[in-house]
Amino acid sequence: MKKGKIAVSATIVLLAALVGGELVLRPRLRRDEAHYRKVPMNVAASAGSLWQAPDTSTMPVGRSGDLIRYGQELIARTAFYFGPAGSISRKQNGMNCQNCHLKAGRQPWGNNFGGVASTYPKFKERRGTVESISQRISDCFERSLNGEAPDSESSEVRAMIAYLQWLGAGVPKGKKPAGSGIAALPYLDSAADPARGKLVYALKCQGCHGLEGQGLKDKDGANYIYPPLWGVHSYNTGASFFRLSRLAGFIRDNMPLRGDYGKEGLSDKEAWDLSAFINSQPRPERRFERDWPDVSLKPVDDPFGPFADSYSIRQHKFGPFLPIVRGRSDRSRHQ
Repeated sequence: MKKGKIAVSATIVLLAALVGGELVLRPRLRRDEAHYRKVPMNVAASAGSLWQAPDTSTMPVGRSGDLIRYGQELIARTAFYFGPAGSISRKQNGMNCQNCHLKAGRQPWGNNFGGVASTYPKFKERRGTVESISQRISDCFERSLNGEAPDSESSEVRAMIAYLQWLGAGVPKGKKPAGSGIAALPYLDSAADPARGKLVYALKCQGCHGLEGQGLKDKDGANYIYPPLWGVHSYNTGASFFRLSRLAGFIRDNMPLRGDYGKEGLSDKEAWDLSAFINSQPRPERRFERDWPDVSLKPVDDPFGPFADSYSIRQHKFGPFLPIVRGRSDRSRHQ
C-alpha cells in the first residue's frame, strides 16, 4: 500500500481524517479541550448507553467466522503466538494485546476497538499521514509489545483485522461510539505527582502487579494474568500509554480491575498520580524518529521534544497541562 501524503497547516492547526473516502477536517485543539471539562467524558454517558460488543455467538460460520475467531484468539493470547516462547515468532515482550485492550477489546472505556472499523483509515498526527488498521496493529507490536511487527499480509494480521471489523460492524462509518477507546480525564490544576502515585500503587495495585511492577503470570508461566507495568517486559517509551493522559484515562475507568464500567475505583487525582509514578519507572527505551513530523500537532503530554512551545520536557510529561493547552488556544485565536 502506498502511503498518501496530506499537507497539514501548522498555523490553522487542523486535523485531517480520511473517512469513507472523504477528507474531513476538524480543529486540532478539540482533543486537548476535552480535558477541560468539569464532567469527565466517561460520566456524560451512562453505562447503558455505551457501545456494547456483539455477542460472540453471532460470529458467522465457515471460513470467515474461523478467521474472526482466530483474530480474537490472537488478541487474547498474543504471547502464545508471538511472545518469548511463541509458536509463530519470538520477538515481543510476552504481554497480550488484551492486557491493554480489556476483554480482547470488548470492554466499554477499556481501550476497546468499538470505533476502529468505523474510523479507519484515518489521518494520524503521530504518523503524519493516513493510517490503516494493519499499520495500527504494527504500531502495537512495536510499541506496547516492544517487538517486531508481523507481516501485514500474514494470515495473523488479516485475522486481527477481520475481528476488529466484526466488532465494529454495527457502527456507522465515520462515527466513534460512546464508550469506545479511552475516556478523557479533566486536566489537573497542578502537575501529577509520582511520589503520591507510589503510595497509591502500594495500596491499590501492588497486590496484582507486584512489588517491582513485574506483573503476575499464570501457573504455567506463559501468560500474564496481570501485565508488567514497568521493566524489560513492559511497554516501551514509544507506546501511547507512556503519555499520562492515555494511561490515566485507562486506569481511572478500569483499575483496580473490575468487571463492569461505572464501579468506583480510583479518583481522577489518584489516576493521574499513579500514571506519573508508573511512567517514572525504568522501561525499554525506544524512539521512533519519524513520529510527529509536524511538531505543532503533538499532544500536550508527549514527553519528548522538540516542541512548538517553550514549556519544559518535565511539564510536557507530568503537567500541569492546562497552561500548555491555553497557550495553544491563544495562539490559534491570533493566527
